[in-house]
Amino acid sequence: MTKQLLDSKEIDRSLTRISHEIIEKNKGAEGLCLIGIQRGGVHLAERIANKIKNTEGADIPVGSLDISFYRDDFRIRQPSVIGRTDMPFDVEGKKVVIVDDVFFTGRSIRAALDAIMDMGRPALVQLAVLVDRGHRELPIRADYAGKNIPTSRENERVEVLLEEDGHEDSVILTPVTGEGRSAGEPEGEVNNG
Repeated sequence: MTKQLLDSKEIDRSLTRISHEIIEKNKGAEGLCLIGIQRGGVHLAERIANKIKNTEGADIPVGSLDISFYRDDFRIRQPSVIGRTDMPFDVEGKKVVIVDDVFFTGRSIRAALDAIMDMGRPALVQLAVLVDRGHRELPIRADYAGKNIPTSRENERVEVLLEEDGHEDSVILTPVTGEGRSAGEPEGEVNNG
């Protein structure tokens, strides 16, 4: 049975809070850049950048990062879709905030860190996620989390649906059937890294 965890207003409030926390922790917007992990993280990074602009009047550069080739399971599980990496700025010496939709084991974030370090040496790297569902396998944690949602590791999946992808904004919890897929979900990429 599918359960809605966050609706569009709750997502917007979470992103507003995250944007204010980013500004506060970094003492303003100077030197900041956001890098969204494909797919949902990119949309969330753009929304956070707009909120920071509305608050601080500063344009925060936003990049998109596909981590497919950096994942530690790349040889085992070939990605069904390769996203685009677009970094219209240099990360060298910048305060980088990685943005992702769901934080699960930490392996996607480790892959993102490897990809970013191949591009340069940031002054610091922070992590913002809409949902932290726990189950860490690596010593990585989110600096900014919209919502902490305890889940079953094997039996539940958190899905972030966004209007940029043609959905109504929501975060839902769905049961997982065999092969790690949600009930009714076609075979393909599972986005809970």
